[in-house]
Amino acid sequence: MARGDAVHAVYVISVAAELAGVHPQTLRIYERKGLVMPARTGGGSRRYSDADIALLRRIQDLTDEGLNLAGVKKVLALETKIARLQNQIVQLEMVMGDTSSVVPLQQSVTIYKRD
Repeated sequence: MARGDAVHAVYVISVAAELAGVHPQTLRIYERKGLVMPARTGGGSRRYSDADIALLRRIQDLTDEGLNLAGVKKVLALETKIARLQNQIVQLEMVMGDTSSVVPLQQSVTIYKRD
């Protein structure tokens, strides 16, 4: 695996816990709460990726700020939604291309009918 490859799960739970600055049992709790979903080997051992480690650090930041795990889960869901919506905005802007020919609503023409 190339260093910095975020999607390959290579870290065992003890190493992941050390990198995230938590106890391995904390990682098991996070998994039970649905905050992180590590990959599994054929034998069932957990394996964490660089992306998982970044997520674990984000969880720690949020809990250090005083959020409980339910709050952390909501914040993470909202952050994911925001990122998805930002990507959609970028895609829509690319599809629309040059919008200089679009007439803003404030400058639209209104036709009045004479009686």
